[in-house]
Amino acid sequence: MGQVTKVQYTKTNFSLFIWRVCNVCMSVFFALASYVQINDPDAGLWMVCYAIPASLCFLIAIEPGVTETRVWRRISTLHMLISMVVVSMLGRTLYKERITNIFQQEEGREFSGLLLTIVWLLLCHHSGRNAIGALRLFTAVAITIFPFLTWLYYYINKELRITWPSHCKTAL
Repeated sequence: MGQVTKVQYTKTNFSLFIWRVCNVCMSVFFALASYVQINDPDAGLWMVCYAIPASLCFLIAIEPGVTETRVWRRISTLHMLISMVVVSMLGRTLYKERITNIFQQEEGREFSGLLLTIVWLLLCHHSGRNAIGALRLFTAVAITIFPFLTWLYYYINKELRITWPSHCKTAL
């Protein structure tokens, strides 16, 4: 049987380029998500919740192998664990109150945003070990496009934001 070789990144690797672009886009998205929290009653907490993944994604865009460093892994793991606890609490609230249209509720938007950070950071974990595979790359592109399209959809359709509190309507 043939020996399995570890694929190393090269500067011409197209999948690495797409991976970096996805991380730049997600870094921008998380930075924007952090910025729009400025009007929120608990702005400081939510700004940090989005600034951390924005920074981690930016580091991946600069150097994809950073995900293999102890500091990057510890920060991302700690952020995911805390986020999972908060997502569990918010999910329980949404379930108990039988909320189905989650984007119309503050807790639903917070739930969705934190869930997105968890999924993205999980996708990024150990991505620096080997070349980016087709499944991870396809998932990354789909996840990268989704929040921007959702944000654009809600921005264009102002009637969807009528019931939102004023601090959610004025940030962007």
